[in-house]
Amino acid sequence: MILQVALDHGIEIPHYCYHPKLSIVASCRICLAEVWAPNPRNDGKLEPIPKLLPTCQTAAGDGQVVYTNSPKAIANQKAVMEYLLLNHPIDCPVCDQAGECYLQDYSYQYGRAEVRFEEEKIKQPKKDVGPNILLYSDRCIMCTRCVRFCREISGTGELSVQGRGAMEQIDVFPGQGVDNPLASNVIDICPVGALLDKDFLFEQRVWFLKKTPSVDGLTCSGDLLSIEHNHNQIYRIKPRQTHEDNQYWITDEVRYGWKFIHDEQRPNMPRIKGEDPFDPAEVPLAYEAAYANINGNFNKAQRILLMISPMLSCEDAYWWAKYATSFDAEVTFAVGPVPIVGEDQKFLDDYTLYAEKAPNARGVRRVLGKFTSDVLVHDALLASGKNFDAVVLTGHYPPQWVPDSFAKSATLCQDGFTLLVDLAERDLGQPVDVFLPGTSWAEKAGTFENVNNQLQAFERALNPLDYCKSEAQIALDLIAARVGEAPMVFDAAETRLLLADELGLNAFVTDIHVPEPEAPVESDMELIDL
Repeated sequence: MILQVALDHGIEIPHYCYHPKLSIVASCRICLAEVWAPNPRNDGKLEPIPKLLPTCQTAAGDGQVVYTNSPKAIANQKAVMEYLLLNHPIDCPVCDQAGECYLQDYSYQYGRAEVRFEEEKIKQPKKDVGPNILLYSDRCIMCTRCVRFCREISGTGELSVQGRGAMEQIDVFPGQGVDNPLASNVIDICPVGALLDKDFLFEQRVWFLKKTPSVDGLTCSGDLLSIEHNHNQIYRIKPRQTHEDNQYWITDEVRYGWKFIHDEQRPNMPRIKGEDPFDPAEVPLAYEAAYANINGNFNKAQRILLMISPMLSCEDAYWWAKYATSFDAEVTFAVGPVPIVGEDQKFLDDYTLYAEKAPNARGVRRVLGKFTSDVLVHDALLASGKNFDAVVLTGHYPPQWVPDSFAKSATLCQDGFTLLVDLAERDLGQPVDVFLPGTSWAEKAGTFENVNNQLQAFERALNPLDYCKSEAQIALDLIAARVGEAPMVFDAAETRLLLADELGLNAFVTDIHVPEPEAPVESDMELIDL
């Protein structure tokens, strides 16, 4: 279609109802343009088509000339904007969509400078339409994107158009809320402030948010995300739309599953069994004592188990494997338990919600497989009845997906030394010897391998919680403490080069998806010095 060709080439044509993954309805009418096309009945002479055509619904053809800035097209744009704003409330100062609202942008670019409507605006109600969604009906412009999404993508059909004329509204069927695994995507595709996120309501102005490219750090999907944050606090997670990956949707479990990162009870200091808790003023002493304890016990160990969680990155796995193999001991490598919740669920758009709730089981196995020919599965390891002198356990599971079998991991070290690196001090049936606080995927850079075996790099969005360190940095610190040198500062890109050079994993250089930096956005508003 003409509109899609224009958008693919960076040419803006205003549009509301069109979305590349939804059916075309051509209902908003603001994309109408003047089209000239070769007339086959007149020797292919270029002639104007008498009426304006919707560019979203008109196929592009050879030899066409399309005008979106002709007098007829401009008059239509102004008329459509004036019509949409007749009953629209002027509440931009309190609307969460302000700053990323198509209605605001197009009103400035294509609308009239004055308001001619003098009658009383029609008031529409606010509605609670789902567990995470509020509908402000008086802001709705009836683009029907949300209705088409529920019918064509999620296949659940909760939303519909009800009423006629000026009283037309989006609403749910009686007793049926918008509650499906993809429900909150309707918030993202709403071009105005009609569908709002309860979780984000009145929390932040969008122009204060910083956007960091990331990937799904909770499931194996590998969906591209944008972590939106300010003052080291995540406020929302949204899908990151890229042309080559065609990403538009994320599941609600990923969109809202990050809350554990800001858990007020999250530990941020090392713990050593038998010693009093360290005070924050003793951070260097706490880590020095913990590292000495760990290295001392590993030096005495004859059998070491390194269990890397599938929630950790490939770089984390590499540095911990380097650390474990630096001792003169037999090292057993294992991947931590992979949470499986329900079954895979495929939606109408071929989008899949995966039952596997771990982002990097394949990547951890790929890296550890270069250190040994036998990377054990957690359940098989438990069933083997083996006992180790020293065990490294890593968790990092979200609270809702902690595998029951993870608590049994401590049984692999009955009379030896147990080190737990995690976001929380889990109940393992017995106290661990040393606990070190780790970081979530949002607090570090790294690489995950998704369900399709694609390597995807992600950037650090937040600084680690006070006194916590990334898992790779902890391993580097332990290596440095053991040899009495200053520790290296972890760098994900440099580690990927080491994975290629030392282990022959060239895919970490040649076949990795690295997010491109966002192009700076320049305002077209003229600023005048006063």
